[in-house]
Amino acid sequence: MAKITLKAVDKVEILTLQDNYIEMTAMDNNAIVTRAAPLKDGEIRASILAEHGFSALVKTTASGKAHTLLFDFGFSEDGAAQNAKTLGVDMREVEAAVLSHGHSDHTGGLQKLTALIGKRDIPLIVHPSAFKSPRYLKLGEDFKINFPQLTREMIQEAGFSVIESEAPYLLLDDTILFLGEIPRKTDFEKGFPIAHWQKDGKEQWDAIEDDTSIVLNIKDKGLVIVSGCAHAGIVNTVHHAMEVTGIDKVHVVMGGFHLSGPLFEAIIDRTAQELQKVHPTYVVPMHCTGRKAIMTMEKQMPDQFILNMSGTKLTFT
Repeated sequence: MAKITLKAVDKVEILTLQDNYIEMTAMDNNAIVTRAAPLKDGEIRASILAEHGFSALVKTTASGKAHTLLFDFGFSEDGAAQNAKTLGVDMREVEAAVLSHGHSDHTGGLQKLTALIGKRDIPLIVHPSAFKSPRYLKLGEDFKINFPQLTREMIQEAGFSVIESEAPYLLLDDTILFLGEIPRKTDFEKGFPIAHWQKDGKEQWDAIEDDTSIVLNIKDKGLVIVSGCAHAGIVNTVHHAMEVTGIDKVHVVMGGFHLSGPLFEAIIDRTAQELQKVHPTYVVPMHCTGRKAIMTMEKQMPDQFILNMSGTKLTFT
């Protein structure tokens, strides 16, 4: 595989516009972690919304030049946009967007967030399989939970120029990499067993091959890998990022690792063990990782673990 040259940056700021958890009394700010403050006009009255969804604003700085990317849109129509307003974020700085995959906990806030950006025809990079339909979770022959349909027209109407890519794709002066389709190589990351879709009226298992991540490279520190749900497996994701970039040093692994619930609890320990072999400086499990997996990683990697939440800004330099 030809290596992609991902430009090293001096600083990466990741502001979580939506995550599953919020704790307004954490008071654990430090050089890396900045929590949302519950203040408006000097009064305690500005809470942050937490939902089962993911959205993040990613800002890079290299040689004094900044770039801003929006990664995913959260679950509800208003959640991530409301948080952006509460946090006083200037969404007009967004120059491009990436969609991690086509599930509704990552697409729901598309219209409201895009309205805050206030520009048209900025690129949105997505794997073409994000538009597969119908997609659903099959809990039994007579019980299916459908995902709302995502169409190219919806994204275009929101104001984006859709760029579809199965392959890795560089963005914003080559400072951010859309990782593209992730090969499934580990023997334990088997995907989402109850995910299905229909092609030409015939039901088949949904490998969620549209699942992807973004990758950044901090000068002298290594890769920052941010997943939406890691349906391809977070270990597969990390190894693919290393292979594509040719960089074997990993600074941060963060995002949803999809280890929540009884379908995935059996691989929590193995996932934590394999992540430790990569020796990341920081591990930030969030969104669909699930309580048990997050607690396991905090216990096994106490010095590397960072607890993320809605409204938190992480700064890596």
